[in-house]
Amino acid sequence: MTTVTYEVPNISCGHCVHTIEMELGDLAGVRTVKAVENEKRVTVEFEPPADEEQIVAVLTEINYPPVLA
Repeated sequence: MTTVTYEVPNISCGHCVHTIEMELGDLAGVRTVKAVENEKRVTVEFEPPADEEQIVAVLTEINYPPVLA
């Protein structure tokens, strides 16, 4: 199991949190998604077939692109 945390500056409300959690939660292999509005962070716990490339692609597609370090 892999856990990653992303900084997502576009998170501004509860709807954003809900959208991110629902969209990423639909990916095969994603176990948990926790988006935190006031921290503008998303933490994802996943295993194959999910990978970071897929997660970043979904976030970007739904207009919540992460800031990559």
